[in-house]
Amino acid sequence: MKKSQKTPFMAPPDYGKRLRGFSINLLSRNLPRALVFQRDVIKANIQHEDEDLLILSGYESHWMVHADHTYDAHPLLGDTMSANRRGAGIELRLHGCDPDATASLALENGFKVLDGPRDQPDHGLREVHIIDDDGYVWVPDIPLTDA
Repeated sequence: MKKSQKTPFMAPPDYGKRLRGFSINLLSRNLPRALVFQRDVIKANIQHEDEDLLILSGYESHWMVHADHTYDAHPLLGDTMSANRRGAGIELRLHGCDPDATASLALENGFKVLDGPRDQPDHGLREVHIIDDDGYVWVPDIPLTDA
C-alpha cells in the first residue's frame, strides 16, 4: 500500500520504461534507516526519496529500496519475514567504492562490518563486507594496485 503523497521525480511508468540491463529492488523494514546507509555510508546518489521508496544510483548502477508496506499484496514480502531469509546468500558489490572509508562510515553510523577491510589477492580487490539493518551484505571494493 502506497503511503506517500510526494510527487515523484518522474512518472513511475516513464521511469520503468527507461530501465535497462540488470537492476535490483530491495525491501526494507525501516526505510529512513536504509536511507542513512545508502546516503551516508555507501554514498549513493538519491534520485528519489519518500516514505515508500528510494531510487538510487552510483558506481555506474541504479537500484531501488522499497518499504515493506509497498509489497503488502505481493507474496515476496511473506517470504522475507524470516530472519533467516531476508538478504541471505546475496552480496551486493559496489565496484569502485573505497572499502576503508566505507567501513569507517558504517561503524560511525552503527552498521556492522562483517569482514575486512582487507586485500583479497585471489580477487584482485581490496574489499569489506558490511551488513545493513535489513540483513543485506554490501561489498564495497577497489582494485588492488600492483606493489
